[in-house]
Amino acid sequence: MLPLVALVGRPNVGKSTLFNALTRSRDALVHDQPGVTRDRNYGVCRLAEGRPFVLVDTGGIAGEDAGLSGATARQARAAAVECDLILFVVDGREGRSGLDDDLARWLRTLSKPVLLIVNKTDGIDVQTALADFARYGFDNVLPVSSAHRTGLDGLLAQALARLPEAGTAETPDDDPKRIRIAFVGRPNVGKSTLVNRILGEERMIASEVPGTTRDSISVDLERDGRLYRLIDTAGLRRRARVDEAVEKFSALKTLQAIEQCQVAVLMLDASEGVTDQDATVLGAILDAGRALVVAINKWDGRSDYERRQADAMAARKLVFVEWAETVRISALHGSGLRELFKAIHRAHHATTRQFSTSEVTRAVEAASTANPPPMVRGHAPKLRFAHPGGDSPPTFVIHGTRLKSLPQSYLRYLENFFRKRFKLVGTPVRLVLKENSNPFAGRHNAPTERQIERRRRLVRHRKRSE
Repeated sequence: MLPLVALVGRPNVGKSTLFNALTRSRDALVHDQPGVTRDRNYGVCRLAEGRPFVLVDTGGIAGEDAGLSGATARQARAAAVECDLILFVVDGREGRSGLDDDLARWLRTLSKPVLLIVNKTDGIDVQTALADFARYGFDNVLPVSSAHRTGLDGLLAQALARLPEAGTAETPDDDPKRIRIAFVGRPNVGKSTLVNRILGEERMIASEVPGTTRDSISVDLERDGRLYRLIDTAGLRRRARVDEAVEKFSALKTLQAIEQCQVAVLMLDASEGVTDQDATVLGAILDAGRALVVAINKWDGRSDYERRQADAMAARKLVFVEWAETVRISALHGSGLRELFKAIHRAHHATTRQFSTSEVTRAVEAASTANPPPMVRGHAPKLRFAHPGGDSPPTFVIHGTRLKSLPQSYLRYLENFFRKRFKLVGTPVRLVLKENSNPFAGRHNAPTERQIERRRRLVRHRKRSE
């Protein structure tokens, strides 16, 4: 268990920039626009040798209790209550404000160690900036510049002197047995609500306002003896409709989450069916080659007719991913979660399954025997042998002759044959064709003197006979 340190402050004082500087990462979304960070984002600071600690980035506390600002403030206050040390971040350029005064008074009531961090002190009179915050009465006031990474050594020294040897935060691990699940979809389909329902707490900010989640937040979970990493992502839209810079960065973080996960849960809205935006998200999942589970959310409260219509539309528009399982759930009430996790387990087992060369070769022989490849210009392609080429997704490398002439219909037949023979559910299958080449092609041996003389005699003999 590692100590937990929370970054707390009003909006746009540089908490996310300081988080990235201390964790040596780009996990936190950074922009000049205030209020970009909303959910709690955890990372590990390893700059101090032998004394790592968990750092949590929070959204700005703006002094409002309603709407998204109120939800962001509640997340930040919850992080401050559970941590072992609070880094109170203020803006040295703008100076003290009323929000800073309110936060300073509230932090004193927590009875926790607090370090006052005066950020953005590059290019200004440091002593003047520190004097402006002296009235708060904190013992240690540290000037830093998170953008230029100055003053971090003194901050770490002061923080480590106040941290306990063992804290309350669990160390994020990269256990290979941990199933990485990304919940993706268009905005306002219930991704954050579903993650909160699985965790059993209000870990993510869920709102009816589209685009509430802006960053990709990872949370580790243990459920029924299994380890998971749940990744809540921002909603993806078509590129033509993405205008704001923050939304562009959110889309990039979502695409990165899809690349890093093992199973992607595509969430659909039962009341709206499969839209063009859903097709955009599905295309990103297929390009990454990730296992797929389709979850139709907001299933509760639908009439029998509406449910039949939703099923028919999903079957019609998702026919090209018919290998993916479809689960009906209600993120708000928690119905269908057991079926959802069963589908996730089957997809994860299929996409990470290991194969031997012998069983893959036997599968290719059985497929070509049951349905031989069609002849092209009087010659039939020959599938000689195959071997596994990797997992996530399962990849099969097929060797033979004239494989470039195989039509797409036969490649789909091979893919479906592999899927049925090995019971691959919920994962795409990739085929790599490699034609056997002549190792001596393009190589010419120089003739010997004896061969040259023999050729001369043949030429002279032919001329005499003519």
